Amino acid sequence: MAKNIIFSGHALLKMQILREHGFRVDEEFIRNVVKDPDKIEKGHKAARLVAQKGVDEDHVIRVVYEERTDHLLIITMYPGRRKRYEKN
Repeated sequence: MAKNIIFSGHALLKMQILREHGFRVDEEFIRNVVKDPDKIEKGHKAARLVAQKGVDEDHVIRVVYEERTDHLLIITMYPGRRKRYEKN
């Protein structure tokens, strides 16, 4: 059974800010990144993970989240350049 995905207040605000800057994201898009990422890395804080998915030829979206007992908590998300995060 898949865990529920809950968005922190910060994550909801961040999605709004990204949309205002022309980067189209919504809750369903972010859920898809977490459910089907291109890769997952450990975050800087011990309990956090970073799911990453390509969005176009030059960019990725990175979603920082925590896996809790009964849900996933989306902390924040940010776009990045592929060349920075997809080094071989």
